Amino acid sequence: MLDDRSKILLKTLVERYIAEGQPVGSRTLSRASGLDLSAATIRNVMADLEELGLIASPHTSAGRIPTAKGYRLFVDTMLTVPRNLSPDEWAGDAREHLVADQPQRVITSAAQMLSNLSQFVGVVTAPRKSLVFRMIEFLRLGDKRVLVILVTPDGDVQNRVLFTARDYTQSELIEASNFLNAHYAGLTMEEMRERLRSEVDQLRGEIAVLMQAAVQVGSEALEEQSEQVVVSGERNLLTVQDFSHDMSSLRRLFDLFEQKTELMRLLEGSNRAEGVRIYIGGESQVVPYEELSVVSAPYEIDGRVVGTLGVIGPTRMAYDRMIEIVDITSRLVSNALSQK
Repeated sequence: MLDDRSKILLKTLVERYIAEGQPVGSRTLSRASGLDLSAATIRNVMADLEELGLIASPHTSAGRIPTAKGYRLFVDTMLTVPRNLSPDEWAGDAREHLVADQPQRVITSAAQMLSNLSQFVGVVTAPRKSLVFRMIEFLRLGDKRVLVILVTPDGDVQNRVLFTARDYTQSELIEASNFLNAHYAGLTMEEMRERLRSEVDQLRGEIAVLMQAAVQVGSEALEEQSEQVVVSGERNLLTVQDFSHDMSSLRRLFDLFEQKTELMRLLEGSNRAEGVRIYIGGESQVVPYEELSVVSAPYEIDGRVVGTLGVIGPTRMAYDRMIEIVDITSRLVSNALSQK
């Protein structure tokens, strides 16, 4: 636990470093913190903070800079986010781009908006669709294998092979197909799963198992289709002072943006969180770079979380502004996609 004096000095140091990008010395802290402390006292506090791993001293300077641990403490306990703008005030600029009947344009525009406002990288995952099936058919392949054929209302066909615990006869598979088509056609996979859960006792055991397996592979097929991430503003990192002289770090970052599945893993974690989520340094596991942070939030359609958006930039970012940008953009996207 830090005392009030240490907290004020750490907060001042982080804010000065974010604003100026230069290591902060004792004399600067003495002036900026408003505390009536001697230079020797401030140096002692800085030594304590450094021992705790909250700040570090670059070899080329007598000043200190925050570590990822220091940024985390700052964000969690010292940061206040002013509500300078409301979604209504942003809506005027966003309305012509966030058109409800063009969801892909909404997603692309949201990524560009995040990038333009933050001057870093904007990322948005495309909405996860609810797969509705018009018809399902099971075909026996033999050797405890069953081919599941799902046909959607727009004619899209998904084929998946099921490996079953026992061998089904074709007549049993026809029985299962007929039952699902008669009672479940037109429902989403999520709705089918819920109904099967409540009706499983009324169905013959092996048929229920087959149906539940079909729903699972249908959901997996949907996830494979919808794994899409829109990235905007990668070139902004070329102008960031923290990266401009380290081409190896830049190359790793650009490789990351090419690996959309890795970004999906990172952003999907935010789907399970309410509001804005912040990953600092290597906390995300997916973006294990000490010099990089991610600010993200989920967005909804009609109250159901369907995707995530966020900003990726240096750990030396204005977190209060990034939180505001991400929070309001997520609400604007939710509103646009929820319009009928």
